[in-house]
Amino acid sequence: MSRVLHLIAAATLALLAVPATAQDEVTFGTDWLAQAEHGGYYQALADGTYEKYGLKVTIRQGGPQNANRALLTGGQVQFYMGGMIQSLDAAQEGIPTYTIASIFQKSPTILMAHPESGFKTLDDLAGASKYILGKDRFITYFRWLQSRNPAFVDEKYEPYTFNPGPFLADPQAIQQGFLTSEPFEIERQAGWTPDVFLLADNGYLTYSTTIEVMKPWYDAHKDIAKRFVEASIIGWYNYLYGDNSAANALIKADNPEMTDGQLAYSLSKLKEHGIIVSGDAADKGIGCMTDARWQKVYQQFVDVGLFKPGVDISQAYTTELVCQGLGKELVK
Repeated sequence: MSRVLHLIAAATLALLAVPATAQDEVTFGTDWLAQAEHGGYYQALADGTYEKYGLKVTIRQGGPQNANRALLTGGQVQFYMGGMIQSLDAAQEGIPTYTIASIFQKSPTILMAHPESGFKTLDDLAGASKYILGKDRFITYFRWLQSRNPAFVDEKYEPYTFNPGPFLADPQAIQQGFLTSEPFEIERQAGWTPDVFLLADNGYLTYSTTIEVMKPWYDAHKDIAKRFVEASIIGWYNYLYGDNSAANALIKADNPEMTDGQLAYSLSKLKEHGIIVSGDAADKGIGCMTDARWQKVYQQFVDVGLFKPGVDISQAYTTELVCQGLGKELVK
């Protein structure tokens, strides 16, 4: 073999010995135990979408003992499944968290009533015997409820302890919940289906299940953030409309108490009520956020005293990675 051929062969072997492009390793912290509401992220992990985008993603599930938001601010996770109110609060307090996408166009927050209660509208719920709510709900959407209907009174508030017993025992009580979970559990335990009032369909405008980062990290790693958002969007389309069995297997591996029945129920409600694909996301793709919507939500909570006027909410979020129609062709 000539010297030239030897050199070509050696160069070829050297190229073959070089590993594929190194993947950027990142950790995504969720807000609770693995469930269908996290399905798109698990889908992107299971079907190789994150890998295709040059990412090695670890999903760190949340839960009672996992303070993933604190890990975000401490730099131990790069992405966090956040919420709009927390982001606005951080902007008010000068904490540099930054929302870069919102997977849920609608908050799945609900109030539940007994079917025999006679309550037909959201405003009717003011007449309930008790409002069973978590403390954080009491200072956020309950104040919003009062702003639209003063008949909701503080005296009927009762703390929610994640035990449905008090609600089940009182036919005139109402209780907080999420569209995708509590009604399923009530039906499983009690054998009847509660009436559900979705706040998002009654003017409660918050985005939900956002992707949040620290702004200094984002400014230094915008390409990684862009790839994570785009891969997650594709993952969500495939989870909603494709074969999600591998993703569900990963969810159940992380959360062994999760059942196929709960997963199927949650997915059906996400789709039925347009929690993910509706509004701006219907035309501009999953994850879409707008300045106008952020401003409206901020003003809603200024009006009820949760936030001070004059906060620079542009420090809370950016829309530059979303609303570009990515993945729309995957809707089936």
